Amino acid sequence: MPNTVDGRCDLADALSETARVVSERLETALPPPEGENARLHEAIRYGMLGGGKRVRPFLLRHSASVAGADDENALHAALALEMIHGYSLIHDDLPAMDDDALRRGRPTCHLAFDEATAILAGDSLLTLAFEWLADPRTHANPSVRCEMISGLALAAGSMGMVGGQAIDIAAETMTSVRPGLVTTLAQMKTAALIAFSCEAGAILAESSPETRRALREFGSDTGLAFQITDDLLDAIGDEHALGKAVGKDAGRGKSTFVSVLGIDGARQRADDLIDRAIAKLEPFGSRADMLRKVARYVITRTG
Repeated sequence: MPNTVDGRCDLADALSETARVVSERLETALPPPEGENARLHEAIRYGMLGGGKRVRPFLLRHSASVAGADDENALHAALALEMIHGYSLIHDDLPAMDDDALRRGRPTCHLAFDEATAILAGDSLLTLAFEWLADPRTHANPSVRCEMISGLALAAGSMGMVGGQAIDIAAETMTSVRPGLVTTLAQMKTAALIAFSCEAGAILAESSPETRRALREFGSDTGLAFQITDDLLDAIGDEHALGKAVGKDAGRGKSTFVSVLGIDGARQRADDLIDRAIAKLEPFGSRADMLRKVARYVITRTG
């Protein structure tokens, strides 16, 4: 019988438990700050170990539980996901990108170290993630490991997260942006990695195409709602709760769900997406209760 996560516990406790376990394992997985590259490794650890909700590992872990995958496999794969997410945050904060000074209430990596070191720290995490997935601890079946590597590469690359960021930057100089483009960039920049986080649990369980599709679509809708909530928090959120500056999207002329739909329209869109996401979980019954709870949390969070 696979070792799965107990879905009966409270969401806040479950989120905290996954964040703790992932952070502890990252402490060991990341290169130690010693030797000739001590400063680079310090920057890597600074970017990865400064807190964070670890939502993507949580989604992977609980999707794996729903599908019947082993929790140890899921946790191992979840570290690779968080490495990709961590690299993206380090790079997004750079002056050439979003030019942020704060991340999780601390100076961003390029300010705590320097711009070149931050770029290399992100590069290191990007490559380490795929090394980590290739390890047999991800899954005994090499075909499953290859599928995990391929899926993460697609979600994180030019057809996913990186491509969405490119559209986001290009949209800053557009005189007008159609709503469909805002949805496309959000689907790529944010939702693609979250969708993979959910589908990955089914990949690890070697599940049916129907199970994979249901979890992927749940993740895609949840990821889109996640980005809408980020847009809302930037517009009306609290800087202390967020741990970063607010109002930057409007200041940079970014095209967001708030700028296109307004605050009320964006909230309604997020609500509708979460309702649709939760409907995708119907085949799994009570086994998916924790996924239903975290989907609701996505649009009610304050940070």
